[in-house]
Amino acid sequence: MINLELPKKLKASANQAHQVAAQIFRPISRKYDLAEHEYPVELDTMSAMIEGLADSGTQQIGGASGGRGDSQVDLIANANGGNMSSLMNTLETAWGDVGLLLTIPYQGLGNAAIAAVATDEQLARFGKVWASMAITEPSFGSDSAAVTTTAVLDGDEWVLNGEKIFVTAGERSTHIVVWASVDKTKGRAAIKSFVVPRDAPGLSVARLEHKLGVKASDTAVLLLQDCRIPADNILGSPEVNVEKGFAGVMQTFDNTRPLVAAMAVGVARAALEELRTILTEAGVEISYDTPAMNQSAAAAEFLRMEADYEAAYLLSLRAAWMADNRKPNSLEASMSKAKAGRTGTDITLKAVELASTIGYSQRTLLEKWARDSKILDIFEGTQQIQQLIVARRLLGKSSAELK
Repeated sequence: MINLELPKKLKASANQAHQVAAQIFRPISRKYDLAEHEYPVELDTMSAMIEGLADSGTQQIGGASGGRGDSQVDLIANANGGNMSSLMNTLETAWGDVGLLLTIPYQGLGNAAIAAVATDEQLARFGKVWASMAITEPSFGSDSAAVTTTAVLDGDEWVLNGEKIFVTAGERSTHIVVWASVDKTKGRAAIKSFVVPRDAPGLSVARLEHKLGVKASDTAVLLLQDCRIPADNILGSPEVNVEKGFAGVMQTFDNTRPLVAAMAVGVARAALEELRTILTEAGVEISYDTPAMNQSAAAAEFLRMEADYEAAYLLSLRAAWMADNRKPNSLEASMSKAKAGRTGTDITLKAVELASTIGYSQRTLLEKWARDSKILDIFEGTQQIQQLIVARRLLGKSSAELK
């Protein structure tokens, strides 16, 4: 039997995250949607609170802090650790505003990369930094193996050169996890991730992007021009293992994709709740006792979307649970990301449509959620990439065999 009820410790943490979303994020959501690139100063108080909670052992309010799970996971049959806690908190804060969630200080996507592949010594050094993640380049999007940024070892320093685009929190974070190749002749196996401090010589912000949604979050273009960092800032082993490929670096996505799925689920839930209120006020009755075909078109559509939402939610839970219990979850992480990303855009756009003029105007946040949700089907691997990964896993094909 599968028990889907959350344990008390996760309920308490998720409730805190929901209060943050309701009392801090929602009231300023429209403000920072209209004031793109303006830093949300309200989040400074939050960062101090989050740090205090982390120091006291309480789980994070939100962000991408998922990591290796509880240390006692091998001793028990079922563990709900850092990944599940981060997923639930991410879902709740995304319900408030996903753009603000992406710019919470010290809760960047790069933090998940550090948690996934860093050594114990690196975890101690980088455990309290605010890390964004720089993967995408002008020459590629979702094909992470096409990285052209280079890292050359020069004495006791790495020298990085390249350009990274669409870096979430790229201007505001204190550190950036940069993907670069240490030897282009060895292909994807030579791609490693490096922790680059904000003040590293040779690192600069070229510009900030103007975007369709998540405008509260800064999205930067970064230039690395003979950028020098300490030799021990490479995450994991510097050795190139051709047989292993870059599976160690890609392990980052096994942690972050369920969290992005949770963001999409959170935005979808917000849209469903708002739409239900609008439909109810308009006299549309939604019944769970009457077949959908015997209800109004709006009610039947709402029931369909709610079912999709539940499926995306459960897939996300499974992927996070597997990560906490040290089970390989690459397939499940991609399944959750694919389903949630598609469901989020479908629900938010349909909510705008069913709410009619109210949905298309700025009288509610429905149109904003429709804009925000699109990125959740794109970053951390597009819908098409996720389906390709799922197909490879199910069919037992390599990336060379199934492109």
